[in-house]
Amino acid sequence: MEIACFIEAADRHCQQQGVKLTALRRQVLELVLGYPGVVKAYQVLADLQKQRGIAAPPTVYRALDFLVAAGLLHKVDALNGYIVCHHVGCNHEGLILVCGDCGRVEELDATPVLDVLRQQAGGAGFAISQQNLMLTGRCKECAV
Repeated sequence: MEIACFIEAADRHCQQQGVKLTALRRQVLELVLGYPGVVKAYQVLADLQKQRGIAAPPTVYRALDFLVAAGLLHKVDALNGYIVCHHVGCNHEGLILVCGDCGRVEELDATPVLDVLRQQAGGAGFAISQQNLMLTGRCKECAV
């Protein structure tokens, strides 16, 4: 999905959720959309400072936290970064596939897999928190 279409879908999604995609949040989302894989907060901060001049780290972190809570980004804790969720409006948990060779990232809906794991864990009296799963390996282009 191209950036303009994604931003329009994100704006509609936020309106449906009763939250606002402010100009700053939109700008941060556009910056994240400009990266092909995982982006770190300090990269977004540096880009924002180039565009706006002064921007403080808490400003970026608050915008990123909002975008995660709105379901527009996923936080990839293992890589200390963020990726775009291309399933706007779909409440799901992501299966994040990261190529160890080229860094390409792909996100799939992990809900069916996690439902099975939740059922098994529940049988052992364990409740799994909502989360995203990350798997590393090689993408199809690098595996050739």
